[in-house]
Amino acid sequence: AGAYHTCAVTAQGGVKCWGSNNNSQLGDGTTEDRLAPVDVVGLNTGVVSVAAGAVHTCALTAQGGVKCWGLNVFGSVGDGTMFDRPTPVDVQGLTSGVVSISAGSYHTCALTTEGGVKCWGGNDDGALGDGTVVSRLAPVSVSGLSSGVAAISAGGLHTCALTVSGAAKCWGNNVDGRLGDGTTVRRTTPVDVTGLDSGVASIEAGGSFTCATTTAGGAQCWGWNYAGGLGDGTTTSQSTPVDVLGLTSGVASVAPGY
Repeated sequence: AGAYHTCAVTAQGGVKCWGSNNNSQLGDGTTEDRLAPVDVVGLNTGVVSVAAGAVHTCALTAQGGVKCWGLNVFGSVGDGTMFDRPTPVDVQGLTSGVVSISAGSYHTCALTTEGGVKCWGGNDDGALGDGTVVSRLAPVSVSGLSSGVAAISAGGLHTCALTVSGAAKCWGNNVDGRLGDGTTVRRTTPVDVTGLDSGVASIEAGGSFTCATTTAGGAQCWGWNYAGGLGDGTTTSQSTPVDVLGLTSGVASVAPGY
C-alpha cells in the first residue's frame, strides 16, 4: 500500500491497483481515481511482487527485472527521465538480476542477486545512500553495500538494510532518530543501528520510524513516537531501538505504518 493507493499481485502473476490515481500511480494509463481494482497495463502475468510508494509503484518480474510507473518528477520511476509514466516502464539497467524491491515516499530501492543495493529517485535527505543529496533518475549503488545484504526496506525519507550476518543498517532522514544510530543527524551513507549488529531477523522502515524483529522473536522499534508508534509505553521519540512492550518473543514479522 502507498499513501492513497493499494496494489495486489494475483495468483496468475498479474497486478491490480485501486485508489488515488492523480499521477497515474495505478498504472492503468489514466489519471482517474478507481474505487475498485483495475489491471496494470501490460502486467497480466509474470510479476512476483509489487511495491507502492507515495505516488509511484514498482513491480518485480519473474525474470528479475523492475518496472515502475506514476509520479517521476524526482526520478522515482528510474527510467532516466522526469516524465510521469501512466503505464509500466523498465527501470534503467535493472531488466534482470533483482531479487526484491521496496518503495519509499519518493525513492525506490532494489536488492540484487549479488546481495548489493541500488536506489533511485528523491534524495534530499540521503535516502539513496550514495553519499550525496542529489536525486537520481536511474539506479545508483548504495555506498558500502555492494554485497552481503539479505533484505531492504525503504521508508518515507530513509532506507534500511539487513545484512546476511544479521546486522541492521540505515541511512537518510534522521529526524527523531529513525536511523537508530543514537543521533538525529542526517546520514547519506549507511550507519549501524545501535545494538543491532547481529541477531536481526527482519527490518522494516515506516514513514518516520523503524522496527525490527530479532532471531529470538522479539520486536524493537525506534524513531518518531508522538502517538506511541514505538510501543514502548511512552510518547517519547527514541534514537536507538527499544523493546515493544510484551513482544520480546513470539513475533514473526512487523509492519510499521506512516
